[in-house]
Amino acid sequence: MAVVKPFRGLRPPREIARDLASLPYDVMNTAEALEMSKGKECSLLHITRAEIDLPPDTDTHSGAVYRKSVENFGLWQKKGWLIQDERPSFYIYAQTMDGRTQYGIVGCASVDDYLKGVIKKHELTRPDKEQDRMVHVRTNNANIEPVFFTYPAVKELDSIVKKIVKKEKPEYDFTAEDRFGHHFWLIRDPETTARIEKIFAEKVPYMYVADGHHRTAAAALVGKEKSENNHDHKGDEEYNYFLAVIFPDDQLRIIDYNRTIKDLNGLTKEEFMAKLEAGFEIKEKGEKIYKPRRLHNFSMYLDGKWYSLKAKKGTYDDNDPIGVLDVTILTKQVLLPILDIQDLRTSKRIDFVGGIRGLGELKKRVDSGEMKLAFALYPVSMKQLINIADSGNIMPPKTTWFEPKLRSGLVIHLLD
Repeated sequence: MAVVKPFRGLRPPREIARDLASLPYDVMNTAEALEMSKGKECSLLHITRAEIDLPPDTDTHSGAVYRKSVENFGLWQKKGWLIQDERPSFYIYAQTMDGRTQYGIVGCASVDDYLKGVIKKHELTRPDKEQDRMVHVRTNNANIEPVFFTYPAVKELDSIVKKIVKKEKPEYDFTAEDRFGHHFWLIRDPETTARIEKIFAEKVPYMYVADGHHRTAAAALVGKEKSENNHDHKGDEEYNYFLAVIFPDDQLRIIDYNRTIKDLNGLTKEEFMAKLEAGFEIKEKGEKIYKPRRLHNFSMYLDGKWYSLKAKKGTYDDNDPIGVLDVTILTKQVLLPILDIQDLRTSKRIDFVGGIRGLGELKKRVDSGEMKLAFALYPVSMKQLINIADSGNIMPPKTTWFEPKLRSGLVIHLLD
């Protein structure tokens, strides 16, 4: 069963929460971080992307960046922009997008649970990205940014959250620049806190990494490292846990994660379309944007026209957690054999576009000449994600996209 613990959160005062909170470090580059922090002296980006306070040519992985992050983290606390709560608590973090709100519980997950597989993952991680976040966690001695988990919904937890949200005023309640709403409550009642911890221990067998695989791995590995280096390790130290926002699976929705391709691998349009016919039923849809309607239906944009591609039977296996995925079908039927894109993680001929940008973004990139064609995919379901994680499989790269992204800085977990 899953271990989820309350903790003494380090949080901003209510009046600066909107300006301090930021998008996760890995959804932007340095220039974008610099732009996002303009006019926001207290922005957390000065800690999570500290290179914005250094000369423009600074290597983002240099020691100077990590040192600046630690310096700013200490300064934010000294200035009273981050203040630690007096007692361990759980928190509720809700996000509103397109009139729909999802409610997560903020707590600390167990390093041991991650190492033993109670916390399940569905993506591979890259060692270089793990190391970057490990240094950030280690040098700041804190989980500055939360990870995004899900769990099989439990009615009693839903009821507790619903009661608090209905009864109490949120600590933070704001709409960010991207027009997504963010709402945050402190759970003040010790009995409620104890009950939440017990429900997870008794009724939640597993948790799943939804988003933030590198942050999760880094947090867990730093915790493991600290335990191995502490001769007096007891197992109840703060470094044995890391910051997570945990949502019930029935409230989450995965959106599409699409592909743009630079060229046709030397083929003419006619040759390319002929090869596609081996695996797909193709229908031209004209100039109006066409969005996939169901699993195994793809949208393709090429030379100013949209097409519907329906995967033919025999090109997929609905009984295989990986084989049933549309990203698998596209890779095996198009990217590998026709376009010769052998490694989705490293190829410069393919790019990935989150569905939050809309299919108009695909059209824009192709029409500009930057890309030659684009594919839009039907979104993966939460059931598929959980089936893959439960079976010990790993999803292909760039399969899931969650929105809204968690805002970092609403609460931070110190490791001592």
